[in-house]
Amino acid sequence: MIENREYTISDYLAMLRRRLKMILIPALVAPLPAFLVSYKFPPKYTSQSEVLVEGQKVPEKMVDPVASADNNSRMISLQQEVLSDADLQPMVEKLFPGKNSQELTGIIDSIRLNMVVEAVDEDMSAIGSTTSKKKPTPQQTISPAFNLKYTDSNARQAQMICSQLTSRMMEEYLKGVQAAASGTSDVLSRGLDDAKTNLDGLDAKLAEFKKKYVGQLPGDEESNLKILMGLNSQLDANTQTLNRAQQDKSYTESLLVQQISAWKSAQSSTNPETIEKQLSDMQAQLLQLQAHYTDDHPDVIKAKADIAELKKKLAEINQAAANPTESGEEKASASEPPEIRQLRLQIHQYEDLITNGTRDQKRLQQEIGEYQGRISLSPAIEEQYKLLSRDYDNAQKDYQDLLAKKSSANLTIRMTNQSEGERMTVLEPASLPEDPSFPNRPLFAGAGLGAGLAVGLGLAILLEFSDKSIRNEADAEAALELPILITVPWVSAPAVAGNGGFKFWQRGKKPRDPKNAVAV
Repeated sequence: MIENREYTISDYLAMLRRRLKMILIPALVAPLPAFLVSYKFPPKYTSQSEVLVEGQKVPEKMVDPVASADNNSRMISLQQEVLSDADLQPMVEKLFPGKNSQELTGIIDSIRLNMVVEAVDEDMSAIGSTTSKKKPTPQQTISPAFNLKYTDSNARQAQMICSQLTSRMMEEYLKGVQAAASGTSDVLSRGLDDAKTNLDGLDAKLAEFKKKYVGQLPGDEESNLKILMGLNSQLDANTQTLNRAQQDKSYTESLLVQQISAWKSAQSSTNPETIEKQLSDMQAQLLQLQAHYTDDHPDVIKAKADIAELKKKLAEINQAAANPTESGEEKASASEPPEIRQLRLQIHQYEDLITNGTRDQKRLQQEIGEYQGRISLSPAIEEQYKLLSRDYDNAQKDYQDLLAKKSSANLTIRMTNQSEGERMTVLEPASLPEDPSFPNRPLFAGAGLGAGLAVGLGLAILLEFSDKSIRNEADAEAALELPILITVPWVSAPAVAGNGGFKFWQRGKKPRDPKNAVAV
């Protein structure tokens, strides 16, 4: 192939035409040796039996099956039990008497390698095979019928071992169903006792929790909110009443102060010493006024009138002091008036109202704090209550499930004893193979055909990559890396017979159109 150029479909088809013989010859020759090689392998025969798995005759809606619903796992486990030493050793000793221990071990290993169990449906993969390391996926399900295959170099021996393996599998299946039913019943009985003990313990914990957090459980949250709203309303009303009582008390106290002051002023105005002091002060004030003003000045006149009034009043007091009866009446009149006593009574009532209101306010605040604490703790208590309730519900559900399963297991045991449960039935006994299953000679020939074709293609590709011949204008332009100036048409062999030794253009082909000439 010429480098530095792009090849088209026409170029590749031309290469295929040039190398067609090289590709076909190995592809046609190789199948025969491969077919002959197949005779070098010893023949192997495969015996096959078909077994049907029959479900229980009682509907599952009435009685749930105790055995696992995963048929794949059941069949794989069953196959492993059949291929165990405990099962294979007696079977091999019975089929091959007189064999020594080493030969029996070889036969057992051969049985394990050549036994295959697969579903009848071709679309479903085999549930297990000792010759394959693949495991069935959870999505794969076993068909109600399955095939058991065994391969051996002797056809009669293959049939005999296949028949024995089928019988052993059916026996193990029946024993497994019975053991599963009885074992499940025993396990469920113990589990039922444990579940009941656990349920009783959780019931006691739940009751203790309800008793401890009474009024704070999730169902009490709404009532707590309503009570809290009522307490807040009472506190607001109490606060308003208390504030109003304090205001009234303050107002009454101010009135009392005013009344007492007026009363004391009235009392002090009848005291001789007070009057004499006032008279002395007024006389001093009159002297100051007379020093600045004349006797006709209004302030001087008013001062003289006040002095005269005080002198008159002092004279009346002195005259009343000389009369003892009038003095007792004056003392009697010196006690507090009814208005002041009434004001003092009102203040005492307000104090009692404030005391009671303060006590109620503290009580309401305490209750509000208690209910606020309940509400604030509600999420944590609700979380604990939910955990306990969930554990209790789960324990109760587990107990009910175990109780139902135990009843179902007891019914399954009775069904199995009465041949109404699951069982296996042989649809086709182990067959006697007439033709070997291996080697598959057509398959060998097909493999030889594929190998020869691959070898021919490899050789053709190798030769094409190593061929640097120039066959057209594109090859010439890519090889010379120069533009084409002229082209020379192909010349046939008779036209160049006289050109002694000129062999370059002799291709043994028909002359081409001058338009398709080779570049020079």
